Amino acid sequence: MFNPSREQVRDFFFESWRKYRTGEPLAGLETVALDIALAHPEYHPVLDDPARFREQEYFPELGETNPFLHMSLHMALEEQLSIDQPQGVSACFAALVSRTGDRHKALHEAIECLAEMVWRSQRDAAPPDPAAYLENLGKRARK
Repeated sequence: MFNPSREQVRDFFFESWRKYRTGEPLAGLETVALDIALAHPEYHPVLDDPARFREQEYFPELGETNPFLHMSLHMALEEQLSIDQPQGVSACFAALVSRTGDRHKALHEAIECLAEMVWRSQRDAAPPDPAAYLENLGKRARK
C-alpha cells in the first residue's frame, strides 16, 4: 500500500482485525496492524463495527482522534524503525524509550513528531523534512 485511499486503509485494519477475531492467519503487514490494534483496546469497538465506522468522519478541532490515522502513524513509525529511515530514527527512538521507560509511550511521543512533519509538509506544499523530524525526536529524547 504505497498510496492507499482512506477506504483502503480502513478496510485493511478492519480485515486484519476480522481475521484475528475469526482465527484466520494473518499475512505480512496484517501482523503489524494487529499488534497495533491490540495495544489500543479503545479502538476495538470501532474495528468490530466496519459498517458503522468505515465512513466515520473525525474532527480534531472537536477533540476527536481518528483511530485509523493513529494506527497508520504507528505503522509508518514501525516501518521507519525496521529500516532505520530516515537514518538515525532508530537511535533517537531508542533514546526516547530509555527516557520514558515504556515503548508504547515512546511510540506515541515519536508519532507526534511524525504527525507534525506530515502536517508541515502538507501545510507548506513541500516534501517532508526528515532532518527537522529527527531534530524534534531527538529533543524529546533529551527532555
